[in-house]
Amino acid sequence: MAIRIHPTAEVSEDAIIGDGTSIWHHAQIREGARIGMHCIIGKGVYIDASVIIGNNVKIQNYVSVYHGVTIEDGVFIGPHVCFTNDLFPRAVNPDGTLRTENDWTLTKTLVRHGASLGANSTIRCGVVIGEWAMVGAGSVVTRDVPPYGLVYGNAARLHGFVCPCGAKLEQGQRTTEHVIAQCPQCGRQILIPTSDWEAVR
Repeated sequence: MAIRIHPTAEVSEDAIIGDGTSIWHHAQIREGARIGMHCIIGKGVYIDASVIIGNNVKIQNYVSVYHGVTIEDGVFIGPHVCFTNDLFPRAVNPDGTLRTENDWTLTKTLVRHGASLGANSTIRCGVVIGEWAMVGAGSVVTRDVPPYGLVYGNAARLHGFVCPCGAKLEQGQRTTEHVIAQCPQCGRQILIPTSDWEAVR
């Protein structure tokens, strides 16, 4: 399938774009970025240098994905989501000189397969968002999110677990090591570590 790039988008010649991907109005894709197949990059999205994005990823309008972020296959990123990459951001050094690339430490972020990030959420760098996790709209994520975890708030806290279909999981059979969680919508069963289940607030 052909790659679709809107005439107003700015895509570096050094970026790699997979077949079937669409890049919409006023998006900017920097040098060294790698975007997989069949992705949708919405209006006004900024994808920084060397960012890695998997296949079948949907990035909605005005998302900022900064250097150091890796997004695996099948991830949904809602409008206005913002990633960060510096734990101690400053514009200048203590002597007043403008900071350069050599004056800060890159902190990486990983979003695992199938995760969903709600609109206007902010992802602090250095976290891993587990596969099929769901981040509520407007959340500020400051710590790792377990696989299937449902987090929301500022700062985001674990409030349950969700099925790949999106429904909230219910507790089934339980052992000292795992909870067999049940999806009330599709019937799928998912093994959740008991320690993670007990961390729900």
